Amino acid sequence: MSDKAEKEQKFPPYRIVCEGGVGEIVEKKSRFIATIKPVESEQEAVAFIESVKKKYYDARHNCPAFVIGKNKELTRCSDDGEPSGTAGKPILEVLLGEGLTNVAVVVTRYFGGTLLGTGGLVRAYTQATQEGLAACQTATMRYGVTIRIETDYTDLGKIQHLLGNKEIPIVSSEYTDKVALTVQLPKEEAQGLMKELTEATAARALAEITESGYYREKDR
Repeated sequence: MSDKAEKEQKFPPYRIVCEGGVGEIVEKKSRFIATIKPVESEQEAVAFIESVKKKYYDARHNCPAFVIGKNKELTRCSDDGEPSGTAGKPILEVLLGEGLTNVAVVVTRYFGGTLLGTGGLVRAYTQATQEGLAACQTATMRYGVTIRIETDYTDLGKIQHLLGNKEIPIVSSEYTDKVALTVQLPKEEAQGLMKELTEATAARALAEITESGYYREKDR
């Protein structure tokens, strides 16, 4: 097993919702409103679900689903009165299909007077959830390291160019008599970057790993 494969087995990457959102579709005059929020625990998910039910108290159905844990250890969903398997499960399957965790969804349905059938309900709840996710900001959490780079102003352009070519974003910058840049990247890429920094600046830039752990890599 490669080092990368072994690392990902111990510290698997996972996707989260950074900022929640709301999406809506209309199917045969029924409104389906998907409200999505990041959550860290079952208690937080339950409280969010109750708040949405309170907001849309006059709706026919408020169908929830949530996923908790880096390895998606905890999943729950409910059809809230819809035919079995037509609401909660499709919502949950969208979340799992997107690889998302630590997220809760409630799809609210205002009945429009026309029955959709089981297939129509599955499609509607699926599409509403997808519409809600499209309104969210998501990120991938990866296990890696934080590197602090100290340089003088003459080498700053070279370092920025190097980081840009490798698509490594600068997390923070400090400008005093010198410049200190903080970057985050997968652990297996750290030594290669530090070597390239040394070569590009003739060892004038100092780079050190300050911590390791999960860091956020924005999706969109």
